[in-house]
Amino acid sequence: MSEARSRLLMTASRLFYLEGLHSVGIDRIVSEAAVTRATLYRHFPSKDDLVVAYLTHADEAIRAQVATARAAGLAAADTVRAVAESIAGDIQSAGFRGCAFLNAAAEYPDPAHPVHQAVLAHRQWFLDTVTELLAQTGESAPEPAARHFVMLRDGAMVAGCLTDPAPVRETFLLGVEGLLKYRDAQAGA
Repeated sequence: MSEARSRLLMTASRLFYLEGLHSVGIDRIVSEAAVTRATLYRHFPSKDDLVVAYLTHADEAIRAQVATARAAGLAAADTVRAVAESIAGDIQSAGFRGCAFLNAAAEYPDPAHPVHQAVLAHRQWFLDTVTELLAQTGESAPEPAARHFVMLRDGAMVAGCLTDPAPVRETFLLGVEGLLKYRDAQAGA
């Protein structure tokens, strides 16, 4: 990645996350990234392309967090807990403004739009990944349990930027623990 492209993507990512996708204009991104408009359009033919690149960058960061949890060599349930802890840590991070993907979906509601498609692709990957992780724990119905996990995560991401994130974090982690204990209770029945 060229230095100019990297600077554009980092600047746009920061501004998009903090202020919203539609509220940040190209002129501001160009100015803060200290590049020309021609440089921006050479790397990103449209603002939509830049927004998709921002979401792709966010997707890659989340995939890396999950890969780190998986590579730790933990038991399957502890890997699920590690993924949940990573999410919980994000909720309590400085400048937390919710989920980049949920925010993008709210601004681009048309399911056919490339930005919305990037959101859907990320969410499908995440659901598939959590389903696989829960299946590895011995969960007999991993897909519904994974949907529950994702729903808990979505709620925590929204609530975490609206109120004190500490109880949101705690509630989210308790919910994930409940999913794992329910699996254990079902296995023992």
